[in-house]
Amino acid sequence: MPVGGPVPEWLLSAVAAATLFTVMFDIGLAIVPSEFRVLGRQPALLPKSIFAVVVAAPAVAWVVARAFELPRGAEIGVMLMAIAPGAPVALRRSLDAGGHRYFAPALQISVAVLSVVSMPLFIAALNEYYAGQATIDPRQLARQVFIAQLLPLGLGMAARHFASAGALWLEPKLRLLGKALLLILVILALIEVWQTVVDAGFRVVMSIVAITLLVLAVGHGLGGPEPATRTATAISSGIRNAGLALLVATLNKAAPAITATILAYVVISAFTVMPYLLWRRRSARNIPS
Repeated sequence: MPVGGPVPEWLLSAVAAATLFTVMFDIGLAIVPSEFRVLGRQPALLPKSIFAVVVAAPAVAWVVARAFELPRGAEIGVMLMAIAPGAPVALRRSLDAGGHRYFAPALQISVAVLSVVSMPLFIAALNEYYAGQATIDPRQLARQVFIAQLLPLGLGMAARHFASAGALWLEPKLRLLGKALLLILVILALIEVWQTVVDAGFRVVMSIVAITLLVLAVGHGLGGPEPATRTATAISSGIRNAGLALLVATLNKAAPAITATILAYVVISAFTVMPYLLWRRRSARNIPS
């Protein structure tokens, strides 16, 4: 995450990598692949949710960005975040807020894999609209998705299958470690990009808030009828994948305004999603078991 702030780049990158690996490995420990058969009871649900995350979110972002008449660099930064689905942290947030235990990982895996195809297509469309020349090799996207998400998730699932007793012992300890690392990462990221958020400007801030709220609403609506699947879809829709957006920006030597907007989007959307997370967590606790 090359932003040139007060936090050393190596430290932020190391904490981010450790956090993502721990969180995804921990989630993998809790997954029993045979339980994915519950998805067959509502065959239309996963496609609807994928549509919300991969297609509806960019469409909403484009409409809002145009309505707010954002500067070109800010608009491109917003769109790069909007077309980048499958944020690893979204899965942990979803499960903690009452997202469906098996549907949420299935949705995460689906949109992460689809991003390898969807992002190059969206970038080609954005090139036409903005008369740009950005490119992204699907192999680079696939490498990042595999290393950051699929590999640790798969290792956790394998550990659960081949060493179930050890996995049960390890799971709560990894969960605590993951939460601690996530807190440290959030603090470091805020220190690193806070000035960028302050400098973003009122229109950029309000557009990101509006996009996040609208996308949460779309995901919540399309993720029904079960409350737990609504939660999973909404959070997956609202929390975008900054790693993939920054990968595209970095490889294409994007203007500083584009990268700054991506970083501002991460912080602003994270705060915007918080009330929804608290509401869904409270609602999940009130559902009779």
